[in-house]
Amino acid sequence: YGKDCNKVKQTGRGGIDTFVPCETQVIKTFYSNNMNTLTTKQGIGTKVQLCTMMFMQYMLSAVWWVPLAAYLSHTLKLEVYQVSLVLSAMAIGAMASSFIGAIADRYFAAEKILAVLNILTGAFLLLAAQQTSFVPLMACVVLAMLCHMPTQSLTSTIAMSHTPSEQFPRIRMFGSVGWEASGIFSVIALHVMHLSAFDDTNLPMYCGAAVCFMAALLNLRLPHTPPSVDKSAGISVMDITGFSAFSLMKDKNYRVFMILTFLAIIPFNLYHVYGSMILADEHVQNITVTLNLGQLAEMFFLVITTSILIKSGIKNTLIFGMIALVVRYASFYIGAETGLQWFYYIGIIVHGLIFGLFFVGGQVYTDNVAPKEMKAQAQGLLFFLVWGIGFLIGTLWNGWLIGLFRDGDKCDWPVVFAISTLFSFVLLILFVFLFKPVALKTNK
Repeated sequence: YGKDCNKVKQTGRGGIDTFVPCETQVIKTFYSNNMNTLTTKQGIGTKVQLCTMMFMQYMLSAVWWVPLAAYLSHTLKLEVYQVSLVLSAMAIGAMASSFIGAIADRYFAAEKILAVLNILTGAFLLLAAQQTSFVPLMACVVLAMLCHMPTQSLTSTIAMSHTPSEQFPRIRMFGSVGWEASGIFSVIALHVMHLSAFDDTNLPMYCGAAVCFMAALLNLRLPHTPPSVDKSAGISVMDITGFSAFSLMKDKNYRVFMILTFLAIIPFNLYHVYGSMILADEHVQNITVTLNLGQLAEMFFLVITTSILIKSGIKNTLIFGMIALVVRYASFYIGAETGLQWFYYIGIIVHGLIFGLFFVGGQVYTDNVAPKEMKAQAQGLLFFLVWGIGFLIGTLWNGWLIGLFRDGDKCDWPVVFAISTLFSFVLLILFVFLFKPVALKTNK
């Protein structure tokens, strides 16, 4: 370097320049090039592991969560407000995501935390399956969700740590495959074992616990995802809660994105939480299989989400998702008003567009704007605000709405769907005029 042609300049930590012999640099370059080749060969194996992780994680969610509302309302005969409180467990669990994100960023390997949380989730599901009264059942479901919901952001962090963020939707697609595959439990119970019922019993909880334990074993084989922040770095209450990621709100466009996404989860929640209750009122037998048609469509849309993100940009991608949300509740309204059930299927199938383009697209956008040292916290914060506080408000709001327009065992669904359609349409207009993000940074 300079006059000394036998040495090469290197910049170390803290910007300190050092000089090493040229032959040392040659060895490092040779090692680096060969390691890149090795990494390429290992890439397929890593992707298989990440896809399997997503598959198992979302299968264990769907097998017991999807039919839960029908089980609570039609089998246990809980009051509507009690059903809403039990179903709010998902939101309560999501609020723990920021805390787990901060811990994963600083102290423990993400894959180890994921395995432990899955074991605990399985144990609490076993307890929940044995409860028939409101208070102990809610306690067990809340504990299960406190352990389960942080795994949503952890799996995203693990996947994005080992693949470019814009490729994440293709990995996440296997979560939809797992969600769809959860319907196999219902099919086997009804058509192979010839049981009289499955979705509105406690059997889905036992199945969910079994999948939890299997997923935990596979988690231990995931690629190592070490803490991204030095242990010696100071940590504050803001870090522990994940609120230090609130610094992202200084960006106007991210602030608009977060506020509107927070509001969008409220109408989305009606289908996601009370979907099985809606279909039970329509006397649909295979509730899980029917609702999983949305995940079947989601698998396709997640495959193309990467291409849409890159070609259309993040704004158009999110707008496409919001349009699908409006279409869902407009279809539900027409179906409920006319009695034509196939309109319900339209609303179910567009779930893939809503979740793939809007919510997964939002995860990619968050990862894109967050600094490396707070990526896990940023994902945790997104889950805390949207799937935590927002989802809690949505669960209670929609439960109140259903109770308000419910007469005996039947709800005036057209009114409920009309309100959700109007709410979704207003949010769509706000996204069009207020959200103006810069282009995504992509790894080509």
